[in-house]
Amino acid sequence: MLKRVFVAPDPGRTRLRFATRAVLGIGLAVAVCGLAGHSLVGAVIGGLAALLALFTVTDATVRRQAVTTASLPLVGLPVLAVAAVVHDRPVVRDLVFLAVVGAGVYARRWGPRGHSLGVFAFMTYFIAQFLQATPRQLPELYAAVVLSVLVAAAVRFGLWCYERRLPPAPTVAPPAGAGLARITTRQAIQATVGAGFALVVGQLVSGERWYWAVGATWWIFVNTTSRGETLVRGFRRVLGTVLGIGLAVLAAVPLHGAAAPSVALIAVCVFGIFYTAAVSYTWMMLCVTLLAGLLYGLLGVLDPALLALRLVETGVGALGAVLAVLFVLPVTTHRVTDAWIQRALRSVHACTAETAARLAGDPDADPAPGVADLELLLARVRLAVAPLVHPLNPMLGRKRRARRVLALLDDCAREVRGLVAVAADPEASHDARLAAACWRVQAAVEALTGGPAEQGVPALAPQPPAAEPALAHLHGLERALAELATPLRAPSGSPLVGA
Repeated sequence: MLKRVFVAPDPGRTRLRFATRAVLGIGLAVAVCGLAGHSLVGAVIGGLAALLALFTVTDATVRRQAVTTASLPLVGLPVLAVAAVVHDRPVVRDLVFLAVVGAGVYARRWGPRGHSLGVFAFMTYFIAQFLQATPRQLPELYAAVVLSVLVAAAVRFGLWCYERRLPPAPTVAPPAGAGLARITTRQAIQATVGAGFALVVGQLVSGERWYWAVGATWWIFVNTTSRGETLVRGFRRVLGTVLGIGLAVLAAVPLHGAAAPSVALIAVCVFGIFYTAAVSYTWMMLCVTLLAGLLYGLLGVLDPALLALRLVETGVGALGAVLAVLFVLPVTTHRVTDAWIQRALRSVHACTAETAARLAGDPDADPAPGVADLELLLARVRLAVAPLVHPLNPMLGRKRRARRVLALLDDCAREVRGLVAVAADPEASHDARLAAACWRVQAAVEALTGGPAEQGVPALAPQPPAAEPALAHLHGLERALAELATPLRAPSGSPLVGA
């Protein structure tokens, strides 16, 4: 697990820049709040607002990112006001919290912006419970949120906007549907039910820190689509919390809230959250748990019993998420995995066709954006298949098939990247055999994605070694697609994953 985090590829050092900019932006936001005369409570909510502004906004272009960032206070401030007003009315407070959970998850149907605003709304309500916000504190809290979002925006779009030098990030929407067939609708209902369970049981465990359980349920649903993904994420959340609590006992408790070392460790935790988020949810949760412990230390309430309570509440929240995805409108792993694999295969075909047109002399053909889309789709496939290749999965046959599918899709991506690199060479020319090879790729993709059940993948005819690089990549792509037919369509006709 340690190797996965620190040896994982970081093209262009994007994760390193992402994490370093986060430390800078959040640190400046907290410093500005302090200079403005805000209390520790104001600094905490300001730091969280800056963290969310830098972490959750993932729109494809810088312009859209700026619009989403500017919209965060428009959503967060009314939620903060409601949370403060109903703080002393438990029943209303709890019902509003569940409504925020459901609306926040449902908002994902509107893409990255909906996701960002939904997360910001939830976390604003959550932090109001953490800080026990009251209406008297609203002016200070409002000022801290607005000021911190402005500072984070100044860092992100002014001081350090490395995205302007990068191509627009591709965005991949979840599989489509309508009504209860829409995954975001089902997840909104699941998250609300799971959060309701966590809220009730969490309050039985602790009348003061019950919101930890609701928070655990919420974050387990973030960036997941299927039942299997949610179960794996729940396991990783609990594991990361256990490891983080162990580290907090060793590092946070002995500090007794000492300001200088606590702030230094908080900066390390912020860096860790942003640096590990893309490669290890367990490590990210370790950093989040240690960060929470350090904040409680600064507030003067940290002790081992509080950390033990956090573990119990996290377990309650994870259980709520598990029960919801198993019994409330379940979204099967097979349904989601199949949808992502088909989209990845269609992207392979689109990249191949665009490259062939480029080699044929079409000046408007540009396969580079297609490669970026393919990489993003493959990342979603890996996430969807993660439950199948998890070490605790007892279905060894399906685990082997899933690993084989991932390996062959990686082969396809490698051949496509090589093909696009050849097409980028101005000296590359079109070979008559390329058209035939591209047609075979198209036929193979159609057979794997939408062909009739009796239609098999075209048999791969023996091909002489190709001297031309483009043709060699196409032959490699043909072989990978032909081999994919076996794990995707087992002889028994069973799907890659169980229903």
